[in-house]
Amino acid sequence: MMKMRHRIGLLIIIAFVAYSFIAFQTSLTPYVSFAQAKSSTGAVQVRGVLATEKITVTENGKTVTFLLRDETGEEVPVIYQGSKPEGLDQATSIVAVGKYQNGLFRAEKLLIKCPSKYQGSVKPE
Repeated sequence: MMKMRHRIGLLIIIAFVAYSFIAFQTSLTPYVSFAQAKSSTGAVQVRGVLATEKITVTENGKTVTFLLRDETGEEVPVIYQGSKPEGLDQATSIVAVGKYQNGLFRAEKLLIKCPSKYQGSVKPE
């Protein structure tokens, strides 16, 4: 009787570890270029910079559109459903997480790297 409980407990632990490993693997979102994003079926991360200074925000402020240039130089329109992230205009790097669909990249999340607010604050002596 006790051996059966040990086996069931061991099976539960193995199932939990396997499920955790699979969930972790599927949650990883790789960095890719737009060319690679076009052929990807899942969510990916594209790192780049603003290709132009034009950032369009809808009247209700719930959709942001801009042109992103990836590290290979390809430029693709990005649409983000949400409020405009602070610092997007001055971003030194933008990571768009989402999927490429119908000629544009639909971002679920935007990660913005801005210049440091302390940059240039040290005065030469």
